[in-house]
Amino acid sequence: MNALFLTASLLAVDPSVADIRDRIRTWRGANEAAIVRELAELTAIPNVATDTPNIRKNAEHLQRMLEKRGFKPKLLESPGSPPAVFAEKRFPGATKTLGLYAHYDGQPVVLADWKTDPWKPTLRTGKLDAGAKDVPIPERGPIDPNWRLYARSASDDKAPIVTLLAALDALAANQRTPVVNLVLFLDGEEEVGSPHMRDIFEKNRDILRADLWLVLDGPDHASGRKQVAFGARGMTGAELTIYGPSRALHSGHYGNWAPNPGMRMASLLASMRDDDGRILIDGFSKSVRPLTKSERAAIADVPNLDDELRKELSLGSTEAGNAKLIERIHLPALNIRGISSGPSSNAANAIVTQAWASLDFRLVPNQTPDEVHRLVEKHLEKRGYFIVRGVPDAATLLAHPKVIRVAWIQEGYPSQRTSLDAPSSKAIIAVVRAASDAPIVVIPTQGGSLPAHLFPEVLKTDVISVPTVNYDNSQHAANENVRIGHLWDAIEIFGVMLVGLRTDW
Repeated sequence: MNALFLTASLLAVDPSVADIRDRIRTWRGANEAAIVRELAELTAIPNVATDTPNIRKNAEHLQRMLEKRGFKPKLLESPGSPPAVFAEKRFPGATKTLGLYAHYDGQPVVLADWKTDPWKPTLRTGKLDAGAKDVPIPERGPIDPNWRLYARSASDDKAPIVTLLAALDALAANQRTPVVNLVLFLDGEEEVGSPHMRDIFEKNRDILRADLWLVLDGPDHASGRKQVAFGARGMTGAELTIYGPSRALHSGHYGNWAPNPGMRMASLLASMRDDDGRILIDGFSKSVRPLTKSERAAIADVPNLDDELRKELSLGSTEAGNAKLIERIHLPALNIRGISSGPSSNAANAIVTQAWASLDFRLVPNQTPDEVHRLVEKHLEKRGYFIVRGVPDAATLLAHPKVIRVAWIQEGYPSQRTSLDAPSSKAIIAVVRAASDAPIVVIPTQGGSLPAHLFPEVLKTDVISVPTVNYDNSQHAANENVRIGHLWDAIEIFGVMLVGLRTDW
């Protein structure tokens, strides 16, 4: 850890933090089964964002959980949105307000890919690929920290909600009062891009006012160390369709004469990105904000696990001459997430009628989706394509040598990054370090995307991510899980934060 963060850690922690951490640990040891059962009850409610009735059941269940802790929650909605759960609690003597964001919706599931029903939470003795066995959730007593609870959203993002509330229970049991007031915002549509979040924020600025917001989403570093992230990539996405003949043609009779849309798509995509991931679109990286000295120092301190990851993922090489992963996620990226031209099986010797590709772009400060849309479309036009928004008719296809349909299926949002040098940033680093058994990892930007830009844009407040779940949690995939020991660590981190955070910033 570099000197900046070490100094901040040594100077900014209340001497009583070690004592309260021990008290939280003792309380947790007596309540482990109840904590896991509460998480199991929450994850038993299906939570795909488009499942309106069950999303509302989740929100109502969360309201009851919050009321149990003395909050007065209410649902915030925008036309067509699922409910966001808002709650606040004030504490005597607190002069600062800490906002806490998490989401309660989850990704869709393919039931056939799960070992057991994703909404029937299952406790297992470890990882499935290590032969873990199913065990009942005990009524009382300790639970092995290496066991795991399997369910959709067990880690992403219901575990942080449950552990935060457990931390408040632990503090109350020990007659310790948080040094900050709390405002909670539990999002019900994060997994579909939080399209109503801006409107909800704008309509509720007054009650969402806080001095700092924390995002409780995301996993620990792959090293197992706790981490604090100061930014998130932005994103936008597009579907491209290139058109060929109006009917499929014999590739022998018409090959080398009728344009092949599959070959055109391959050539177009190759013109947008090279083999090392560098985006070749003119001006694409012009607005990228250079890293600061503190950000470069933090990146240099991140443990390098790339060799282990390459082995785990069976990668003979990675892009850019095996450049570090942590360096690469601080650059813009173009991913081809889907591509097709003709059938994937029983392909015929034919020139097909069209080719399709789906792309996602990950953005870094100061790029914006609007800028990316403009630059991408300018690139397509330079390559000779006439852009349409709907399915073109025969007249359009005859009038232009090359026609491409562009559908920006995700309008997206920009990246966000909070300064590591801000006093509040140093205070968060210090208190998380105080609550952790090992040195922590500080990263300027995490690889994933979320609409974190709305906190500074609408609420005029900095935002920092404090992730707590295990990195190998299979979030967004089948057999999502949370390691029990990570629940225990999260309770300590949140508890120590609420009583040990310095507020002179």
